[in-house]
Amino acid sequence: MKVKIVNKSKHPLPNYETIGSAGMDLRANINESIWIKPLQRILIPIDIYIELPIGYESQIRPRSGLAIKHGITVLNSPGTLDSDYRGNLLVMLVNLSNEDYCINDGDRVAQMIISKHEKAEFIEVDKLDDTDRGSGGFGSTGKQ
Repeated sequence: MKVKIVNKSKHPLPNYETIGSAGMDLRANINESIWIKPLQRILIPIDIYIELPIGYESQIRPRSGLAIKHGITVLNSPGTLDSDYRGNLLVMLVNLSNEDYCINDGDRVAQMIISKHEKAEFIEVDKLDDTDRGSGGFGSTGKQ
């Protein structure tokens, strides 16, 4: 699939790092370093603009290394960019650690996955079909 992209950043286009990668790393495009304090939320500009075909979305997800090593994650994960959005791609980060964390220009701050989705048509009914699970949720199927 081909996706139109405008790159207003000073960094290369997002790309897949390995043949098996599902996500493409997104790089901060900032003029000076940004310190994120514990529990602080911040928008990091990526300065790319994409035009997805209808029926596709872009999901913005955390990078596992930032999350486990530094407590930095994407706040509304996964963030969704709809196919009709044409604005700057911004990444909403939060610092869940107890220490300040520095974001520098060009740092890989999140990953983007492009995926196909379906539109649902709701059919209102009075009753749903029964299943073995029923209404059990939140760990009701057991720990193992």
